[in-house]
Parts: sequence; C-alpha cells; structure tokens
Amino acid sequence: MAKAVQKITLSPSRDIPFNKLVLSQSNVRRVKAGVSIEQLAESIARRTLLQSLSVRAVLDADGNETGIFEVPAGGRRYRALELLVKQKRMAKTQPVPCVVREGGIAEDDSIAENDERVGLHPLDQFRAFQTLLNLGMSEEDIAARHFVTPAIVKQRLRLASVSPSLLDVYADDGMTLEQLMAFTVTSDHARQEQVWENVSKSSYDEPYQIRRMLTESTVRASDKRAQFVGVAAYEAAGGAVLRDLFEHDDGGWLQDVPLLDRLVTEKLKAEAERIAVEGWKWIEVSVSFPYNHDYGLRQLEGTPADITAEEQATIDAVQAEQAKLEAEFQDADELPDEVDARLGEIEEALSAFDQRPHIYDPAEIARAGAFVSIDSDGSLLIERGFVRPEDEAPVDQTDAEGEHASPGTDGTEPGTPSTRRAVITVGGNQPDAEDEEDDGIKPLPDRLVMELTAHRTLALRDAVASNPHVAMTALLHKLCVDAFHNGYAPGCMEAAVRQVHLPVQAPGLNDSASAKAVDERHEAWKADMPKDDDALWDWLAALDEASRSTLLAHCVSYGVNALFEKVDRYGGNGVSSHGLRRRLDQADRLARAVNLDMVEAGWRPTVENYLGRVTKSRILEAVREAKGEASTQLIDHLKKTEMAKEAERLLDGTGWLPEPLRLAETTSASSDADSPAEPLPEFLADDEDEAADTGDDEHPHAVAAE
Repeated sequence: MAKAVQKITLSPSRDIPFNKLVLSQSNVRRVKAGVSIEQLAESIARRTLLQSLSVRAVLDADGNETGIFEVPAGGRRYRALELLVKQKRMAKTQPVPCVVREGGIAEDDSIAENDERVGLHPLDQFRAFQTLLNLGMSEEDIAARHFVTPAIVKQRLRLASVSPSLLDVYADDGMTLEQLMAFTVTSDHARQEQVWENVSKSSYDEPYQIRRMLTESTVRASDKRAQFVGVAAYEAAGGAVLRDLFEHDDGGWLQDVPLLDRLVTEKLKAEAERIAVEGWKWIEVSVSFPYNHDYGLRQLEGTPADITAEEQATIDAVQAEQAKLEAEFQDADELPDEVDARLGEIEEALSAFDQRPHIYDPAEIARAGAFVSIDSDGSLLIERGFVRPEDEAPVDQTDAEGEHASPGTDGTEPGTPSTRRAVITVGGNQPDAEDEEDDGIKPLPDRLVMELTAHRTLALRDAVASNPHVAMTALLHKLCVDAFHNGYAPGCMEAAVRQVHLPVQAPGLNDSASAKAVDERHEAWKADMPKDDDALWDWLAALDEASRSTLLAHCVSYGVNALFEKVDRYGGNGVSSHGLRRRLDQADRLARAVNLDMVEAGWRPTVENYLGRVTKSRILEAVREAKGEASTQLIDHLKKTEMAKEAERLLDGTGWLPEPLRLAETTSASSDADSPAEPLPEFLADDEDEAADTGDDEHPHAVAAE
C-alpha cells in the first residue's frame, strides 16, 4: 500500500499595522550591503512594498500573543518602512503585508530567506533596461528609478545591443562579461560574430585583443590627423566614431579612414592656399615630411614681426600674473591644480609671441617655398623660407651695391616678386609593399637595415655631441689617418665634417628623441652664432674652453655616418663591402666609446618600424629571444598581421633590439688598417655580397651620401 504524501500547509498572511511590528534580534544580517535603506525607502514609496515581511508573534510569560510581531526576516524592508514613517510619508498605523510564521527557528528562516534570494543574471538586467527604454523611459529615468548612474544605464544598454548570438553564448557561460564588454566597441553584428569565430578557437581571446581586432581598420581619436581635423568636424561630415563605454578609449576610434584622410587633405590644401598669397614660389603639403626633408635647401633669414602696442600690453599683463602666482606659491610643496593649469596657459601664450611669424625680403620670397604639414600634437606646422638650388639667383643678377642686373626669367625686373601663383604639391609617404611569404630566417631587407641604421646614426650623433672627449678623439683619428696613412680610407667620419644626409626616411625618425635633441642643440648654437665669417672667428676665439669643446663635439657629430648602404662591387656610387665593413666597425667603436644604448635612445620594436617588415620567422625569433619559448607559442598560430601586433605588445619594455641596432662585441684594433675585407654579418649577407672585394675602397666615390 502506497504511503500517503504529506501535504504542505503554507503560513497564513495578514495585514499588520506598522506600529505593531518590531525588529527581531534573530535577523542574521548584520553587515550592510547592496541597495541602501534610503534607496529601498524610495523604491517602496514609488512602487509600494513588493515583498511581504516574515513575522512571528511575540508571546508573554504565559505563552499568549501580545499583539506585537517581531520581524526576523525582512529587516531592511522594515528599516525602510520605519524611515518613511519618520519622514511622515507613511502613517505609523499603515497595514503591512506579512507572512505569520509559527514553529521552526527564527534564525533559520532569516538565513534561508537571504540564501534563497537569487539576483538577476546580468543579461536579464541588460534586456530589462532595454525593455524600459522601449516602453518610453529615458536613460535618466531608468537610472533614477534603479539607483544607478546614467553612465551605467548606457553601458547596460550597449551590452544589450551586442549580437544576439553572442548574448546567447554569454548566457550559456561561453564567454566572460569582460569579453562581452569588449564587443561593444562596434555595433556591427557581423563583424562581432566574425571576430568571436576567430578568437573562440584559439587563446587569442583576451578582451584587449578583441578590442584591437574590432578596431584594427580604424584611426584613434588621438592620432594627429584626427586632432588636426577635429572629431566634431569629422562627425559633421558623416564619419562614425566607435566608443568604448567600459575602458578609457582616449577619445574613441574614427571608423571612416578615407573620409578622415580626405578632410585632412582638404584642410591642408586650404591652409596652403592661405599661405600662397604671401607670394611663395612653391608649397609642399603632406601629413608629415621625412627627417632632414630640407637637406640641401638654403633657409632664408627672416626677422620676427614687430610686437604691437596691444600685444606688448598683453605680454606685460600675463608676465605680471605669472610673477604674482610664482611668488604666492613659491614655498608650496605642490601647486593647486587650477594654479598649475593657469601657469601652463601663461607659458603657452608667451611662447606664441616668441614664435610669431618672420618677415622676409619680397624678392627672396619669390624664389623660395614653404612646407605645410601636421605637427605631432595635431597642430598645423608651417616651415617657411626654403630656396632650392635651381631657384638661386645667378651670380651676376645683382651685387651688394645694387648695380644693374639682367632681367628675370619671367620678364620681371630683378628683385621684383613674381606674380605667378605658387605651385602647391600634395604628397605623402607610401608604405613599402609587404612580402607575406615566409621561408624561414632570411637576411633583413636592405631598406629595413638602412632605416634601422638611420635611427642608430642619429642616436650616435646625439651621443657624440654630448661627449667632447670622444668627439675630439674621432676627429683626430680621422685627421691622423688622412695625414699619415697612404691612400683614401673610408670610414664613419668626414674630416671636413659636413652634414651627412640620411637618404632614407625610417618610420618615427622625424619624431625620435635623438632627432629632437640634435635639432634643438643646433638651433640653440645657431641663435648665438654670428653669421659673418670674421665675426664668427672672433666669437669662437672668445669662447671659454668648455663651450669650445661642446661646440666642437656638436660639429663633429654632424659628420657621423653609421648608415648601412647596399654594397656596390663594381665601383659605382655605392660603397664597397670593405668600405662598408670599415664604416660599421668604426661606428661600433664610437658607440662603445659613448656607451650608446638604443633602448635608452627611445627605439622600440613596433609593427611599423620592424615587426611588420620582416617574416613570421623573424617575429617569432624576436619574441623567443626576449620572452622565451612559452610566449612564442602564444602567437605562432596567428596570421602575420595579428602576430606582428601581438609581438609588439609582448616585446614592449623588454629592451629587445634587432641585430643592426645592437652594440657589437669588441673587435680587433686592426679593423682600421688596410686588412683584407671581413665577411659582412649575417643580417647583411646575400649571395652577391659574398664575392671578393675588388679594391673599390680606394676609389674616392666609395662612401655614398658623404
């Protein structure tokens, strides 16, 4: 005979006046957590009580009910109701829905009620917020009613807008909340699903990796092109901006790159047109120009425009304010933020007056030109007053006394500015074609080695200029070789010390710390140095020995050439293998003398300057050397583009350098003698370069670009 199932009897419910309820000491909740009592009171005031209280009758000594009920489960709701009574928003006799419990243990009821309460799955909350929005609530209303900020509501709504298939994966615990957040940077469901398909099958699924894949074809708002045009102008032209609501995105990502480039070109051309009315013969326009782009051009000597009375009044006022603030806070350990910001504004204003436009001779303007580009901070960069060799005035065109000269080629009188319109040229750097084939460790491409050694040459110049003793040694070495050794001996130092032009533009070279240091040092000396030869001699003679040594080091540094150039075995305009070997050996010795460290000089491997230019095997070799085999295995399955990007992150901060930038081991002192040519290092070797030296090192054209 089957045993009868015992039926469950639920506890009765009744409405009990609030003033008949007291908080029980059996309530196990002691620590405050979650929504505050004040927020819960507001919710009850807005929606009434959504959940009954669990109560027990208080008995007297004889076991009879006293009419008072204690609340062992629902203490926070009781406190919220109590607050509403104190605020006189609810009567103290207001009936409260209660479940009256008998039997059992009060503490057990309190634990069970809290343990059995399950919060919403985050996805349910995201979708619920979306439903409220669809029903007409604003984001601000939703935030106010659920005690969160509008920013959090925006985040939840953005999460709810991710591809439904990915939301299903998240609901089934197939991805983390952090991964789901990463997908919100784009609203393109197809792209989201494509990226998830790729990353879910590999270990390449960290949130930052997902974000990078979703934004790899975009431009950051911090890019100088975006700063130049302005994100607002880009959006006004119809451009979309991807934003990350969960991570600092530095302004977001501009999605329409062709539109951005078009806006940049249009604005640069408009600026060029504005400058053209000044009368320049030519104007070159580019997003950026290579380092030393003005090599071989004569720069006009202009005079700064006069400061007007109004401008002088402004200068006096801001200088007075600056002095007052500095005096007021001279003893402060740290400046208040607003004071620090104001002093920065004053310095920028004064700097603008120092950099006011120069005035040039109209006759010179007619044969000179200007470069228009974007500075590293996104501001317009105008470099005026450069004359090409072919535009220089003939020697007999005019003289110091202004005697008669032949007419100009355009029919104008000599010294008369040309009225023809400036020729505006818009250009840019074209990236080298990328060879995706990977047949193992092959010699580095010649152009890449040239670019790497261009960085090293600039860093070496900066280091030599900072070490007068080494500079003097290098100069004396070169002079002694020329004076005491027979024949021409090419090396890394020009005896005449004229600036060695770098015939290649390496990525980042123009903005490198070395380039800026060299240029700033040069401009500082140039500002103090007389332009007349006789005055220059007297000025040099009057310098103290320390200044003379420093200036000598700077001048000597301009003759440093540690550049790799393609070997020419047939005595053409290139350099022979022996000549190149000699140059690189001397450059290594010079680098050791000044303790050159390319990592300290600011070079680090990026996709642009190295990793995107070599084979996959080279990328893996770099990661293996810097981080070990385990890190290599993290990326060895990736496509080259993704591998290069991930390798850049892995190599960051490791101090790894490609072989052309490393400091070579100490070599024999005989490398400067006329000894047989040694084989080039592996990274320079190829089949042609292994042929025997033909004696080109004795030819006066053996050192290219010197």
